[in-house]
Amino acid sequence: EIAQCLVGSEMCIRDSRTPARTVRTVTAKGTGMNCAGPAGSSGNRLGKEAAMADNGSKKTMRELRGRINRFIRLTLNDIRVEAKDEFDMNFKREAFFTEKWKRRKGDTDETRGLLVQSGTLRRSIRSRIMEGCKGVEITSSVPYAKIHNEGGSITVTRRMKGYFWIKYRQAVGGIARTKAGKARNGRKNRQISRDAEFYKAMALKKTGSRIMIPRRQFIGRHPDLEKLLDEIAVENLKKVFNDND
Repeated sequence: EIAQCLVGSEMCIRDSRTPARTVRTVTAKGTGMNCAGPAGSSGNRLGKEAAMADNGSKKTMRELRGRINRFIRLTLNDIRVEAKDEFDMNFKREAFFTEKWKRRKGDTDETRGLLVQSGTLRRSIRSRIMEGCKGVEITSSVPYAKIHNEGGSITVTRRMKGYFWIKYRQAVGGIARTKAGKARNGRKNRQISRDAEFYKAMALKKTGSRIMIPRRQFIGRHPDLEKLLDEIAVENLKKVFNDND
């Protein structure tokens, strides 16, 4: 399994409380004024004005927090969709954005796809917004995703050899033949024959030997992706903070 977090926890915002203001009223003694007269009225008026200003400040903060949270939700959702689409497109490009994948050894047929024999790996890519709006996570849960994405080596086992013998027999059985029993010289047959040769070569490897898997990255960070994320953020900033509704 592989996972790529695209946006860090700095995208998460907490609702911080603004400290309440203390309004102090002053009354004059020995001025001959009644507390219920002009001096008392002035103090009440100042208190009301200060309370109204405080309420306006709180309203402004609530509106600001609302816009920030909207921006975060929009941006994370757009990243979730767009990044997944870009990683999926890597299979069509047969490249990690602009970095071409290494072709199979001895295979000069560029019409033959890489990492798409069954399509399981490509379909396994999932994206989600992390809990607490901490970021976006892109994952693939198939067992061989990591080795293809990062490259490396695997050890040949008896079980692996048995699997490749089964695949070899299936491939050979799928070859179309003439009535005389000869294999037809069609494009599909040539493809099946190459697959059969590969499966046979793998099945004949010694148990315990190592097989090198070239890196064919399809998930991860890339300058083209970073540019896309910046564009998404800028567009959503305009959408949210230039909206006067």
